[in-house]
Order: sequence, then C-alpha cells, then structure tokens
Amino acid sequence: MTTFREHTDNSASNPDRKLTLAEVLEIFAAGRRPLKFTAYDGSSCGPEDATLGLDLLTPRGTTYLATAPGDLGLARAYIAGDLRLSGVHPGDPYDLLTALTERLEYKRPPARVLANVLRSIGIEHLKPIAPPPQEHLPRWRRIAEGLRHSKTRDAEAIQHHYDVSNKFYSWVLGPSMTYTCACYPHPDATLEEAQENKYRLVFEKLRLKPGDRLLDVGCGWGGMVRYAARHGVKVLGVTLSKEQAQWAADAVERDGLGELAEVRHGDYRDVRESRFDAVSSIGLTEHIGVANYPSYFRFLQSKLRPGGLLLNHCITRNNNRSHATAGGFIDRYVFPDGELTGSGRIITDMQDVGLEVVHEENLRHHYAMTLRDWSRNLVAHWDDAVDEVGLPTAKVWGLYIAASRVGFEQNAIQLHQVLSVKLDERGSDGGLPLRPWWNA
Repeated sequence: MTTFREHTDNSASNPDRKLTLAEVLEIFAAGRRPLKFTAYDGSSCGPEDATLGLDLLTPRGTTYLATAPGDLGLARAYIAGDLRLSGVHPGDPYDLLTALTERLEYKRPPARVLANVLRSIGIEHLKPIAPPPQEHLPRWRRIAEGLRHSKTRDAEAIQHHYDVSNKFYSWVLGPSMTYTCACYPHPDATLEEAQENKYRLVFEKLRLKPGDRLLDVGCGWGGMVRYAARHGVKVLGVTLSKEQAQWAADAVERDGLGELAEVRHGDYRDVRESRFDAVSSIGLTEHIGVANYPSYFRFLQSKLRPGGLLLNHCITRNNNRSHATAGGFIDRYVFPDGELTGSGRIITDMQDVGLEVVHEENLRHHYAMTLRDWSRNLVAHWDDAVDEVGLPTAKVWGLYIAASRVGFEQNAIQLHQVLSVKLDERGSDGGLPLRPWWNA
C-alpha cells in the first residue's frame, strides 16, 4: 500500500505530477490503513485484498470533500450517496471508522502538496454547493431561530434530533425507549437489562421511596418517569420533544401510572413546582450550553427541598480544556448547538451554586456497549428503518452511533454521573449515610 508519507514525499519531489482521485481521497482520509481507495476516474490505491475502504463515486462527492475537509465533507459525500463505505453495513460502519482512527506516522503535507491536490481535482470543485437536505443550518444562520440556547432555538434543535419518528427510535433503542447510556450489571447483560439497571441505579442514588416527589428534566420517552412511578414515587417529567411527550404520556396511561406520573411537553425552565425530594437530569446537560451551566444548576437547586438530591448524568469530554462546540458532522446532522466539556467543569459549577457533590463516576465503557447494542438493533431493522425515515437519514444514524462508539472506546468522550445534595442554611445534608448507600 502506498502510505500517506510516500504520497506527500512523492508529491514534494515531483510537485507537477497530477494526483489520481484515489490518491486525493487517501490524503483526505489522512493516510489511514488498512484501507483501499477507489474513485470514479478508475483510479485506486491501497492493498488489493483490503476488506475495508472508501469509494468516491461522483464529481459531486469530490466537491463535498474539497469544500469541507474533515468529518463534515466526508459525511456530506456519504449521506448524499457520493461516497461509499465498502466492507461494512451502513447501519454499523464501526469497523471502518475504527480503521480510520488507526493513524500512521503523520506529518502535515507541505503547502505545494496541497496546491497540487487543488490542481489535480480542478478549480471547478472548489465552489461550495448545497449540502444534503438532512443537514441543519450552520450556527451563524440559526440566529433566525433565536439566540443560542434560547427557548425557541432549543426547541427547534430538539425537534431536529428527537422528532424523527417514534417507530424508528423503537427499532434502534428497543422496548425501553431509552436514549441514554445503560449500566451493564455484567458483560453479557442484554440492553434491556442494562437500561433497567441504570434506572435502578439512579433511583437508589437519589434515595427515593414511596411517596417522594421526583422532577425528571429532559425525560425523553419517560423511562425514568415510569420506573419511579412503578416504585410509588410521584414524578413530573418534562421534554421539549412533542413526539416524546406524547409517546411517554401514552405509556404512562397504558401502564396504569396516571395517578403518580405526569409528562409535560415544554421547557424545563417553565416548571413552577418546587420542593422536590430529588431531581434527575439524564442526558439533558449536553443540550443546554456550557455557559448556561451555572443558571441550569441554580434552577435545579431551587426546585429541591433542603436535603434533596440531584443526579446529573451526561456525556463529557475527557478533559476540561477542549473547546465545547461539537464537530461539523455532529453539529449539522445530529445535535445542533450541542456542547460538551469535562466532568470537572460540571462539578465546579454545581459546587459554585451551593450544591455539595457527594459522588461521581464515569460510565464510559457502558456507553460504548450501549452504542454497540443500538447499532445491532439498527442493522436488524435496517430495511424497516429506511422505509420509515429514508436512506440518507438512516445513514446519518448508522454513522453517528458507530462513530460515538469509537469515541467512547478510545476515551475521546466519557459519561459521568454526578450526585449532589442541597444543604440547608446550617450546612446539613439531612442525614445522608456516611458511605454510598446504593448497590453498584
């Protein structure tokens, strides 16, 4: 296989040699191995016996790659059907994405090599073209929807991601309809066992008992709401997704939990009730914006009685220095306006509003396993999923879930649960046990 270093060295020694499209594609993929690259001009490079690769099918794909280098250009070309991921199922391209992260010894290509790439593909491919219709507007154009993380703009972003199709989500997520990290009690546990175990863990960490009141913000399809209600707790769940709220309300009635559980379609900031015994935030913090953490945790604290507990469960970065904004693919196709930071920032902001953090743990490996199982579900229901939402959207989800799994496995991202308590005016936590009181 011709390596990326060989490509750049050869181009440096002979800068006038026109590169084939397969060679350009390999450079766009940063010289990763062991992959085979082919292109519509008939060119190819890489080992002939490679089982994984990228096939550039159309001139439009070249334009997508040239005008948005990196994950966004690759995603555009793939979702539009101009780039094929060979050797993998579109519902689970995990093996290919893993190979793409196996970096060779890398050096930045010289400027004249990049100039040769531009000459080789032709100036006609440097003019941006319309992205696939599944792509959300860039951040600078979303101002028409309101300022970032305003109620109006948050509602639109949530609708983009969650109001896809409840039927589609049921095929991916399984019967629990739970779109957050599960907690596997053992390596061979099923997804359903792991999701039930996650709700059990949250319930026990919050020391909930029959008769208590729980506020579940960002309640999704109501998994935590129904779990707590089945155990005698009075629960209010809130979600910005209309489809989630309707599905969850129907499930509450179907399960005969209407006297204990309520699901509202609305913004958590509109909740007027207070003095809850506990608040759970499972998978919402990713959507609110890092700059809003202080006001977010201050609001949740205001909803608790003294001695009440708050559990925050969310995806984080692996450090507290990285930029919070998501990459191009995630921001345009998956979570518009989503932001991530490290668990240290979350703990700091909880402490700074007066909450006392009593426990923290990282469930990174559990999320990788959860995503593995979601990918298996998508593959098993692929034809139905494509019929329901269309091939491009189904491909977005296959790519997103598999890429996220790689991210968790390689510690690019993590999942942290942080448990805190609202102290009274004298600093009392209401008599919490001296050591963790739940079954891990």
